[in-house]
Parts: sequence; C-alpha cells; structure tokens
Amino acid sequence: MTAPTILVYHPEEARDYARLIRLPRRGAKVVACATPAEADAVIAEAEILYGWAVPAALLARAARLRWIQCMGAGVERFLVPEVPAGVTITRAAGIFGPWMAEYVLGWSLWVTQRMEAFRQRQREGRWVGEHPARLHGATICIIGLGDIGRAIARSARSFAMTVVGVSRSGRRVREASAVYRTSAMRRALARADFVVVTLPLTDETRGLIGAAELSAMKPSAWLINIARGSVVEEAPLVKALSEHRIGGAILDVFEREPLPPEHPLWSLHNAVITPHISGPSTPDEIAAIFNDNLRRYLSGRPLRHVVSRRRGY
Repeated sequence: MTAPTILVYHPEEARDYARLIRLPRRGAKVVACATPAEADAVIAEAEILYGWAVPAALLARAARLRWIQCMGAGVERFLVPEVPAGVTITRAAGIFGPWMAEYVLGWSLWVTQRMEAFRQRQREGRWVGEHPARLHGATICIIGLGDIGRAIARSARSFAMTVVGVSRSGRRVREASAVYRTSAMRRALARADFVVVTLPLTDETRGLIGAAELSAMKPSAWLINIARGSVVEEAPLVKALSEHRIGGAILDVFEREPLPPEHPLWSLHNAVITPHISGPSTPDEIAAIFNDNLRRYLSGRPLRHVVSRRRGY
C-alpha cells in the first residue's frame, strides 16, 4: 500500500503543525502549506488533509482525499459540496473547554467586580467606593451542552453558580441543575444572569438567538457568545444593547470576521469585542488528536471525533 500524502494547511503555523506529526513506521509524505498557491501544487495527490479554513476551490480539486482532520471544534467550513460524502471529517474535541471556561469566568468576573469602572476611576485619580456583585449564587444559562458547555458548567459550579442548560434533546447532565429543550429556551433565558452560547453553527442554530430570545433575558443579564457569530442575530443584538434591554454582551465571534471598523458594536459601551480568541487552536494540543487519529487511520481502525454531516457537528 502506497504511503499517503498528508497536506498540512494553515495560513500562519503550517510548519509548526507539520513538525509535530508523529509518523508511524510505514510513514507518509507530509507537505506543509501556508497559502492557496502552495497547496494548489499538492492538493490533487493529498489523501489526508490536516487543515484550517481551506478554500473551497482547493477542496474541489482534492480528487484522492479520504480524511480531513479539522484543526478546530467548528467544522462548517468543510461541510460544503466540494467535499464528497465519502470523505471522513473529524474535529478537534476535548481541548477547548478549559480555555473557554477561563474566558467565560474571567469576563463574568470583569462584570461583577466592576473592573472597567475602577480602572477608569484610577485613570481619573478618583477614590469612589462602589460595591461589586458576586458570581456566587448567580445563574448561568449555557446554550449547548457538548464538551465545551459542560466544561464551562463545571467551572461555574466551582463558584457556586446555579447552572441551567439548553440542548436539543433536553437530556439531563450532571453539570446542570436543569436542562431545557431548545423549544423551551426562553424559560431558561429568563432565569439567567449570564447566558453563554456554545453551539456549533448548523442550519438549525443559525439565527437561534434573535429579538424574542433577547427580550426573554433579564434587563441586567449579560450575553456571552463564544460559538459562531451567526448563531446570534446581530441587528436585534445591537438594538437590545443600544436600548439597554440587556445588561451587555461579551462577543468573541461575529457574522463577519474581522469585525468591520464601521460596525456599530465597536461604539457600544456595554459590548466587549474580542478577536475570536476564546478557544485558541494550538499546534501542541491539536497534535495529540491528529497523531492518535493518524495511527488509527493507517491501521484501519475507527477514527475518533467523526463529524455527522446530518447534524453538522
């Protein structure tokens, strides 16, 4: 059996990812590419694609492709017609939860400890007392209870927060005191002081959080979106923030990235903008997942973290 060609594609760290590949005895040909032009020369012979945001035009030319290992948790960029149904897609799982839990709890503490206000008074040289709030006893609603959502729930419980969840099935999980079906999501939203969105982007979740869902939230509640920008409708969100119908929003993902300079979210004092950094893909962490799956692939064993095209994750 001919050793397969592995195309490693990443615009900034392709060679770092390639360097960490541990080839089994039979070996493989590894080619690291950082641009579409570089990848164009090898895509037709690639049997394995280890990549990030590969252009659809390249995918359409991957005639020998059999397996794609995505370097992130979200796989919507590979669920396109250019990737035939016979190609197995696997995602990176089990590593982003701790990162995202720290992001969520860190920014939640930023809200309750009124860090922005105290820093501003420091800059002004003003000694003004103001009591912070507490996360202890606050309610957090986590929309999406996969491995990331459950990791956030565990961290929230360490602060004695009440955790409620929302999932398609409504099935109970040990990390949450109550779980609501998506159809009953507004009931969960009405309970929450913090709402965290961790869903994958699919046809079902696109625009899931709109005007009606934002209206169900408390006027003091904060929305934290670390999923995909298109899960939350931006126009109703801007309106809700502008009219102070919710407390604020911590936003790491957007319908269009980078967020355009003229976008109204930049100017809202109750919106925090971060550049899609809540769950970074790092070569060291992703390498363990890829190397395990590579050994499985070359020995004919089932791969881990296989994506269901029907569900979209």
